[in-house]
Amino acid sequence: MKQKIAITSLASISPLGNNPESIWQNYLSPKTLISTKKFNGQNQFIASIPSELRKELEILRSSETKYKALDETVLLAILVSRQAIKNAGWKEGDDFGINIGSSRGATQLFEKHHQEFLETGRTSTLTSPTTTLGNISSWVAHDLKNNGPEISHSITCSTALHAILNAVAWLQSGMAAKFLVGGSEAPLTAFTLAQMHALKIYAKEESEFPCKAFNLYKTKNSMVLGEAAAVACLELGYQKNALAYIEGIGYATDDLEHNISISDEANCFQKSMKMALQNTNLEDVDAIVMHAPGTLKGDTSEYKAILKVFGENHPMLTTNKWKVGHAFGASGMLNIELALLMMQHNQFVEVPFAERQTERKSIKKVLINAVGFGGNAVSILLSK
Repeated sequence: MKQKIAITSLASISPLGNNPESIWQNYLSPKTLISTKKFNGQNQFIASIPSELRKELEILRSSETKYKALDETVLLAILVSRQAIKNAGWKEGDDFGINIGSSRGATQLFEKHHQEFLETGRTSTLTSPTTTLGNISSWVAHDLKNNGPEISHSITCSTALHAILNAVAWLQSGMAAKFLVGGSEAPLTAFTLAQMHALKIYAKEESEFPCKAFNLYKTKNSMVLGEAAAVACLELGYQKNALAYIEGIGYATDDLEHNISISDEANCFQKSMKMALQNTNLEDVDAIVMHAPGTLKGDTSEYKAILKVFGENHPMLTTNKWKVGHAFGASGMLNIELALLMMQHNQFVEVPFAERQTERKSIKKVLINAVGFGGNAVSILLSK
């Protein structure tokens, strides 16, 4: 990294809520936020946003005629983006960059319009523009009256962290002074759940913790879907209101051995972590927020990669998917949020059913991982 990048605010909507204090208190609770809901007549494990926040979505949808046709991924992104720039002290009309992506995109609207097509042979006028992936950043820019560059992308579950990579390149090149980055995902649909079941990776067993992310002794896959949107404001160099600094970035892609899996020892993570840590003493890293989706291969391969890089004396390890599910493209930014909160409170959030770890005296440097289908890993090193 030529120069540190400051994170001057982060805003989110997730099963944890949208207020930093309540989000932190939810993290301190050993209870999961995963519940069940019926899809096509069958109970499914999901992690959904609180009902009061869904009401805010509907208020936003009704606030402007054009918003009535938008997918929830877009509405969620608009709400968190408004809060993020307010917290950072940015103003509507500032020319900052926007890069907000999604793994699935406007899946709710796409399924709705496709069903209409199957039933009538026709689609509504706005079907195409409201289901394109570029929808998210474009509408956020419209809402914030922003004239900077707008980028949307899908890089599966590492989408939000890839948005950070893009922003770092823009900021360090001098082509932008500020960037709003993140991910938004509203994947709780019958069709999306059916796809996860077809992959045989979805949780089925009733238990206190349906998603057993980072339980290295589990014998069955236990991934659970969650919905969320989270964005961060990035600025170049030292900032008085910085929550933390991006000190290192890393990225890599595995050679595909299978359509959905990464290599047994997550070679992509080994490479991305080493790249992010190239100017850092390994013993200075206090914690790692793992991707750990709750699948057999996903959890164990990432753990093996960490052992390859750090050895047995590795940092404290945690993940949040046992609590909030896997929000696909938004999950990496939720990992960033957890890292920031642990640094702010100087307190490690452990996985309640994982083996106890030797706690560090302080949390000053945290490594964050994310990876998705295709083995497209990203690692981000944060420091106070």
